[in-house]
Amino acid sequence: MLKKKNSILVTGGAGYIGSHVVEQLVKKKDNIIILDNLVTGFKKLTNKKAKFIKGDIKNTIIVNKILKKYNIDTIIHLAAYLNISEAEKSKKKYFINNILGTENLIKACQNTNVKNIIFSSSCSIYGNIQGAVSENKKPNPMSYYAYTKYKGENIIKKNSKKYNYRYAILRYFNVAGASPSKKIGEIESSHGHLFKNLAIQALKKYPVINIFGSDYKTKDGTCIRDYVHVSDLADAHIKCVELLQNKKKSLVLNYGYGKGYSVEDIVNIFKKIKKNCLINYKDRRPGDVAQVYANIKKSRKILNLKPRFNNIKKILQSSINWEKKLN
Repeated sequence: MLKKKNSILVTGGAGYIGSHVVEQLVKKKDNIIILDNLVTGFKKLTNKKAKFIKGDIKNTIIVNKILKKYNIDTIIHLAAYLNISEAEKSKKKYFINNILGTENLIKACQNTNVKNIIFSSSCSIYGNIQGAVSENKKPNPMSYYAYTKYKGENIIKKNSKKYNYRYAILRYFNVAGASPSKKIGEIESSHGHLFKNLAIQALKKYPVINIFGSDYKTKDGTCIRDYVHVSDLADAHIKCVELLQNKKKSLVLNYGYGKGYSVEDIVNIFKKIKKNCLINYKDRRPGDVAQVYANIKKSRKILNLKPRFNNIKKILQSSINWEKKLN
């Protein structure tokens, strides 16, 4: 269990993943501060039991003031731009926000009580892989977004001794679904996330599904991904906070379910819900890799967590239920 009344700062806590992490954190009765500039986050996703501050991680002075004022001991750093295709076209934007933003956040920790940092990384840093990928594989980021996450990891690691903190780096696989509380879910639709797109189309009379790339070297030519429920990922963050506080040892972990589904696999499941959907095969999106799914031996052993929502049909249905509530 977490100790009573930790002070935890969640950057990007008004976003899709951040709001789910905060939903779990507030149950622990800790002092939770959300910092979000609301560029891709949404105020209505913020939990009323947490304190919300509108601000930007790129402003070191403001962040340092927050860390000192609220005596923050743990940071969960989720704030980032994450559209893979956009990153290829807007590299400067992603460099400033994802890389310099992380650097500024770490610099702001100087002369504060911060002892633990959990960093939101990505499976995309591995590049294209054959079979399940373990944490030991040398990173090979093939997209600019992946590169920003790889650089973010390095910033967190290299400064840990200088600023005297421990870190947990969570390399997420593809996050999907919505909270069983039905209070929060994914709002932003511009990221091109498959489950979000399917949920939007589920509400239409004549749904149209775009599949980007049908000529990858996979079983059916479409991309293969490891899809994880956002609430299970939130549980992993809580566990990482506990581990850092109790064992005081830094760690790098994959978070996935260890099974790859092709885009066509998921679309075929959707077609059983909406039998009249039209499928459009389009060109590959820049930055997408053919396949990536997790070797979860290390994370399963260290986190000792049993996923609560590891069911692809239920993940899809929760996305659709959330979309109905939004509309």
